[in-house]
Amino acid sequence: MIDRYDWILFDADDTLFHFDGAIGLDALFQRFDAVFTAADFEQFQALNKPLWERYAQGLVSAEEVQIRRFEPLAQRFGVTAAQLNRDFIDAMADLCEPLPGALNLVHALSQRVQLGIITNGFTELQDRRMRRVGFNLHFELLVISEQVGVAKPHLDIFEHAFARMNNPSRERILMVGDNLQTDVLGGRNAGIDTCWLNHHGKQAPVHLQPTFEVSSLPQLQQLLMGAHAYQ
Repeated sequence: MIDRYDWILFDADDTLFHFDGAIGLDALFQRFDAVFTAADFEQFQALNKPLWERYAQGLVSAEEVQIRRFEPLAQRFGVTAAQLNRDFIDAMADLCEPLPGALNLVHALSQRVQLGIITNGFTELQDRRMRRVGFNLHFELLVISEQVGVAKPHLDIFEHAFARMNNPSRERILMVGDNLQTDVLGGRNAGIDTCWLNHHGKQAPVHLQPTFEVSSLPQLQQLLMGAHAYQ
């Protein structure tokens, strides 16, 4: 099925990279000789998750997300929220590893199709992770919402990507991601095929069915490359 596509676009967090904010926060707390607890993570997520949702809706900026989520901790530790955000990104850049099968998948696909990433993540973290694992050698396109000014599922970030791809036929593009609301909905609205990386065996709503669905990256490699998947 790989011959069906000229471009395969990926989300980054929890699609190519394992992203565990709790691990990053734990490393952040250690810098201040503080014990990180489950309650600390819940309090952080109570701010962080709604901010990310508002960011995807275009209601807040990337800078607002990065600063506002750390304001309570900044007061607690006696530093600025901007400093905490920088420290958190430093920790996550070192701790975020590729998901199982990601390295094999990217290497195999890069020999057959052009690869790109469209991510709602932040520039510094994405650039550093890509270089650290060598993905920068295999991806022709890296589109980061912080740089574009709009986030998935907004059509404009996909249009920006397509323009940088020299506007290939949309029938020849596949978007792969773990998030139905940003990756699948965004891809569908942009007129391209989608593949939902459904890690947890959830059920997609009837109105938001992806073109394909897999539970892991090795399964995606098998779907796309068939008998050639591991040659």
